[in-house]
Amino acid sequence: MASFVLSLHSAPSDTDTLNALQRFATSALAQGHTIRCIFLYQDGVYHASPCFDLASDEFDPAKVWQDLHKQGIELHLCVTAATKRGIDLDQCKHFSVSGLAEFAMEAAQADRWVQFK
Repeated sequence: MASFVLSLHSAPSDTDTLNALQRFATSALAQGHTIRCIFLYQDGVYHASPCFDLASDEFDPAKVWQDLHKQGIELHLCVTAATKRGIDLDQCKHFSVSGLAEFAMEAAQADRWVQFK
C-alpha cells in the first residue's frame, strides 16, 4: 500500500477542489493506503479560519476538516502563509502549525504527494 501527503492551495470558496480532496482521501483510506498529512498552503490556509458564517444549506468546509481529522489524518497549516493572511493561529482547531521544512520532510517520507489547487 502507498502513503500519501496531500496539499491544498485553494480558498474555501473553491468547493470543488475541497470535495475532490475529500473524495481522494476517503477513497485512499478505504483501499488501505495511508495519508501522512494534509498541508494547507497559500490561500488554502483560509480553510483553518473559524470565521465562517454559513447558512445551514451551504457547503461547510469546517465539517470536511473535522471528518478528515476524525479519520486520523494529521492536518498541517503553513505558519508563514497563515500569518501573511491574518489567520489567528490560536483559533485554528484540528490544525498543527508547521512550515515548509516540515512539509518537505513529510513529503520525502511518503510515496506520493498529491496537490489540490
